[in-house]
Amino acid sequence: MAGYIEDRWLKKRPDKRTGKRERTALYGKGKRYRVKGIPGVQDRSFDTSEDAKQWLATAKTDSSRGEFVDPRRGEIALTDYIVDHWWAGRSDEPSTAGPMSSKVWNHIIPLVGDLALRDIDASALRSFKADLLTRVEESTAEVIWGLLSSILGSAVDDQRLLRNPMKVKNSVKPPRPTEKKAKAWTRQVVDAVRAGLQERYRFAVDLGIGLGLRQGEAFGLAEEDFDFEAGVVHVRRQLKWDIKGRPYFSLPKGRKTREVPLPPNLAARAREHFRRFPSTPCTLPWRNPEPPTTALEQRQRKPITVNLVLTTSHGNRIYYRTWNDRSWKPALAAAGIIKPVGEKVRRGEGRVRRDPVYAAPREDMFHVLRHTYASVQLEAGESIVSLSKWLGHSTPKVTLDHYAHFMPGAGQRGLAAMDAWLEDRHQPKVPEKSLLAGWIKKIPPNPQVKGLVAQGARMSVKYKETARGGLAVNIIEC
Repeated sequence: MAGYIEDRWLKKRPDKRTGKRERTALYGKGKRYRVKGIPGVQDRSFDTSEDAKQWLATAKTDSSRGEFVDPRRGEIALTDYIVDHWWAGRSDEPSTAGPMSSKVWNHIIPLVGDLALRDIDASALRSFKADLLTRVEESTAEVIWGLLSSILGSAVDDQRLLRNPMKVKNSVKPPRPTEKKAKAWTRQVVDAVRAGLQERYRFAVDLGIGLGLRQGEAFGLAEEDFDFEAGVVHVRRQLKWDIKGRPYFSLPKGRKTREVPLPPNLAARAREHFRRFPSTPCTLPWRNPEPPTTALEQRQRKPITVNLVLTTSHGNRIYYRTWNDRSWKPALAAAGIIKPVGEKVRRGEGRVRRDPVYAAPREDMFHVLRHTYASVQLEAGESIVSLSKWLGHSTPKVTLDHYAHFMPGAGQRGLAAMDAWLEDRHQPKVPEKSLLAGWIKKIPPNPQVKGLVAQGARMSVKYKETARGGLAVNIIEC
């Protein structure tokens, strides 16, 4: 393989008259020995020939394996790499990009942004984890940790790092939040929350319970998505909002549509809702609310119009934050699930309004209806494969990981099987009462028979288990 060491201080060929190598113009300046000629590897200089030889051998071996990474490429600061290379090359949806950028710029860059990529070692990761847990909860810290790992993984792909330090440093473990099982509501709680909502919004509860929809899918559902004849609902889109508060339509989570069976009673409620609160046409851009800059983006973001089944009293699409604060949380409070934690004063138009402020736990927000839908299906014995398809999960394993504890008799079958396994099979089975007791009671009151019964009263009965597990009866006259 190509690759050689150049002496920068002396000429390569000796003088013909003296036989000695003459000095170059660089004699005494900088490092003397330079490694050159390795394809795809930048030249590097050293003070001694021994160091140059060692690095040449290592670089040749790593280059032949496709594992060579020039350490100098890892000298870039993490912040510069994020801004100029990692973030600039991403194409996330607006609803994803907003929260992601917030976590990167508010936590990763302030804590480790000044470090060079190659200086992010186990010690730096331990300090990062400790500082991070003082700023956010463990569940959020886990997400941020994953983002930093993704950034460093991209640096490996860009040949700025040989390996991802977050995956090879065994002494540093990622933050692990306390595992929480999905929560489901009882029918009484669902009915109480539904009754606490405005009448036009009660159908949202029906969609969450009856179809297992996510909140954005329910708010983006159109009347034309209901196929009453086939008995299914087509989940084709969701209503989303970017970080600037601009609405748009996009595919459901996982970028795939699905069909969910429509229960007859939900179909009846749907028809009644459409009659009382007619659907409202809504036109929004597709995938991204940013104005298109190219012909391709213009085609991809072309607005679509659908007849939304859930709208505000003014006929507008629902903004999820306003709906959560002014409709959902007050309904939770009316059902006795949460209590006010403060008060918000609003002044305008010459009057003062005081609105209670609620801090609802995440497990009691709209998504709990989806969990309840899954629990009802599993308790009824529905196939986990079918449920996974209706929920829009990528694989049935995801459904099992979330909802296995809702399955009926979880653990009971195994308990019964093990109990039977440990049963003592050698213990004799002796009846509590004589086998003759029931027979004697049925004897008719005949004088001759009474004599036989009197004789039987003086008999002793012994039981013995046979070799095949049967029961041998010996009657011994006393």
